[in-house]
Amino acid sequence: MGSTTAGSIAVAAESTVATRMSAPPSYDVAAFPVPHGREEEWRFTPLERLRGLHDGTAVADGGIRVEVTTPAGVTQETVDRDDPRLGRAGKPVDRVAAQAYSSFEKASVVTVPKDTVLDEPIRIAVHGEGGTVFSHQVVELGAFAEAVVVIDHTGDAVLAANVDYVLGDGAKLTVVTVQDWDDTAVHVAQHNALIGRDASFKSVVVTFGGDVVRLHPRVSYAGTGGEAELFGLYFTDRGQHQEHRLLVDHNVPHCKSNVVYKGALQGEGAHAVWIGDVLIEAAAEGTDTYEMNRNLVLTDGARVDSVPNLEIETGEIVGAGHASATGRFDDEQLFYLMSRGIPAGEARRLVVRGFFAELVQQIGLPDVEERLLAKIDAELEASV
Repeated sequence: MGSTTAGSIAVAAESTVATRMSAPPSYDVAAFPVPHGREEEWRFTPLERLRGLHDGTAVADGGIRVEVTTPAGVTQETVDRDDPRLGRAGKPVDRVAAQAYSSFEKASVVTVPKDTVLDEPIRIAVHGEGGTVFSHQVVELGAFAEAVVVIDHTGDAVLAANVDYVLGDGAKLTVVTVQDWDDTAVHVAQHNALIGRDASFKSVVVTFGGDVVRLHPRVSYAGTGGEAELFGLYFTDRGQHQEHRLLVDHNVPHCKSNVVYKGALQGEGAHAVWIGDVLIEAAAEGTDTYEMNRNLVLTDGARVDSVPNLEIETGEIVGAGHASATGRFDDEQLFYLMSRGIPAGEARRLVVRGFFAELVQQIGLPDVEERLLAKIDAELEASV
């Protein structure tokens, strides 16, 4: 087993976390150099397994089937590249995101009108049908609207995507994204959330499948009083690379954020990467933020790289902190359960389920929660 756990806290005169990249944010692919793996944002990523997404050799020759199920009152549109709603939540911050933005032909925009409170979730099913695909998805909530969105990825594809979440003042949005790809899939995506005044955004990222999955959730605030909760659950199996790189940019006063990601790893060559960047800009007085990453290593041969970073440009804050830990499976817990007559396999399952329980409960949709727990059980059974 190999693991790297590092963190930093800095009080800085200039913002570096917001652009911890080889180039400033841009919609232009040419603004980003081709990465070679020595750059900070690419040093953990197996570039040779990205199928050309990073160097311009990938050609859009594949397809995805997207099915959107919307409750009454919600609109779903397929729009052209010049639609003004595209890209509002944030610019691409690396070459793959810029390539995705420059290459998609049509985008999907889901809109929840102001004051609309949904009783049923919006469901977006994305099924890969092979080949390389570039896509763009927008979810926009009007003022004081409330919605839950489930984005489910299955099948096989090499997908580069940008996903935008735009929350009006007082809106409440919960997004659950599930990466349950086939073993050969590659998924690289930037998720941008722009949170309005007194609005609340909750993201639950669940990653199981794929050969390489690299997700980059980013949050910024359009007004005071905004709150963001970013939760993540990943199970990294033999040979898989799963990378989650987060940025919460506290750019206005009196906003909150809470980040909790947990992962389990098993099998030779399993590699999980978690990068958690939180920036508190000079104008963001009254910020309250915390981030945490926990990893449970179930077998030898797995590797975790966990790097929380906190940059503070003002001393006028409510609170700020971070934590990261990586450990092996607790044999004492296993022994305790077995001494109570529980078979070893069942005891192992209970310990891992307990490790993930607080995050699964954040989903709030019984059918999705049951499916994910079943997936965890299947992963564990396959390793026995």
